[in-house]
Amino acid sequence: MDLSRQVVASGSPLEPQIGFSRAVRKGAHVAVAGTAPIGDDGTTVGRGDVYAQTVRCLDIAQAALEAAGASVRDVVRTRIMLTDVTSWRDAARAHGERFASVRPACTFVEVSRFIDPDWLVEVEIDAIVG
Repeated sequence: MDLSRQVVASGSPLEPQIGFSRAVRKGAHVAVAGTAPIGDDGTTVGRGDVYAQTVRCLDIAQAALEAAGASVRDVVRTRIMLTDVTSWRDAARAHGERFASVRPACTFVEVSRFIDPDWLVEVEIDAIVG
């Protein structure tokens, strides 16, 4: 059994400052950290739009999965954190578009806020490769 550790960086300047990785793979398990709707230019994508922000979070998380040698089909759990849980259907629509055929265990939770007040959602993903 291969238990080597692989870290995946997204290029965020916060990663070395905080001491975290976008994703970590240890053996067959891949954990993707809380992923916010940040664009390539560092600004918030989809201000005020939970659906657009969730799509962006999932895009970033999927890229991290792939960099770690995993795919959407390997996802076993997702966590959707929202600042307003009444908007869960918008996040669920984006989630369903990505995971309808995979159907991972999924939890929606409401949080009081994120680091950036423009972020309405963050996503965490766990996958098991193989």
